[in-house]
Amino acid sequence: MTAEPTHHTSVSALDLRQDVALLTAALMDINSVSGNEKELADAVEAALAGVPQLTIVRDGDSIIARTELGKAERVILAGHLDTVPLPLTEGSKGTVPSTWESGVPGEGVLYGRGATDMKGGVAVQLALAATMFDDGAQPQRDVTFVFYDHEEVEAVKSGLGRLVRNHGHLLDGDFAILLEPTNGTVEGGCNGTSRFEATTIGESAHSARAWMGSNAIHAAAPILARLAACEPQTINVDGLDYRESLNAVKINGGTAGNVIPDRCVVEINYRFAPDKTPDQAEAVVRDLLKGFDVVRTDAAAGARPGLNHPAAASFVAAVGAEPKPKYGWTDVARFSELGIPAVNFGPGDALLAHKDNEHVHADAVRECLRALRSWLQG
Repeated sequence: MTAEPTHHTSVSALDLRQDVALLTAALMDINSVSGNEKELADAVEAALAGVPQLTIVRDGDSIIARTELGKAERVILAGHLDTVPLPLTEGSKGTVPSTWESGVPGEGVLYGRGATDMKGGVAVQLALAATMFDDGAQPQRDVTFVFYDHEEVEAVKSGLGRLVRNHGHLLDGDFAILLEPTNGTVEGGCNGTSRFEATTIGESAHSARAWMGSNAIHAAAPILARLAACEPQTINVDGLDYRESLNAVKINGGTAGNVIPDRCVVEINYRFAPDKTPDQAEAVVRDLLKGFDVVRTDAAAGARPGLNHPAAASFVAAVGAEPKPKYGWTDVARFSELGIPAVNFGPGDALLAHKDNEHVHADAVRECLRALRSWLQG
């Protein structure tokens, strides 16, 4: 079943059977900055409707498309449709529409917003959905394709989170692959992330008579000293080494140039290995900053790599490269919370994500498609 698009403008037609690098460019040419995913979601839904073997469910600007083949295992292939805002730098290549450095479509390097994060991965999903039944073929596992909105903004708006709440039964699976950029290498699990505010209180006074007050910014110096002296740990979790980091990321205090500040807030970000829960990570920070007023303002659990699951192990073997840990937080953590082992695997360099020169090589997208198709077809 599929919902009818609700808008009255024409839907951009997507040819899911064209070269996957050209499909990547076509996806990039549809501006889908967070909050503006509707046109792309409509185009994706309309294109998937042409694959009769898929059951399609639309929720807002998120889409679930599932095979129902009765296979013993089900794999989830997930990717977000939105991008960060377009670059402000005049003449930037990392914008919309996309451009080919060679000047020849499909050859060489493709520039534009979403090239790596993550329309190359979404193109791979769509190409697989359209072609995996060609010539009477059939995937060895049932497949759930997930395309969702609002990944690049605050978690409360997440389209994947909404799908979990509204259609959780459709997200059951044995193994999940999030097609975030990994340079074509499997990256297992992800670090968790948490944020804190450490506050010091002083007493305001005129700066000409500073001895009449107490400087809250000066009182924050030990907080910064302890954070600076903290050596990040590297923790092995299920065979992968996750490097942690604990840093001050913002400091705020003071009211005027001639007033001794009576309050100072140090904002702290802790990226913790997936052997810890958010509460255990909080205990680490509180122990380090004992004696200070510390409040946790945000937290998201990490995800263990789950590479010991048979489906994960067979996928790693099919890719062939040594798996690596994912240091940043990704939506694999949401699948982990559902009890589904999940990895990151997609085309492009994650270090180029959000940059003004965001780009991906056409062959990287093709190779990602080849690896996934080979594994799914067995």
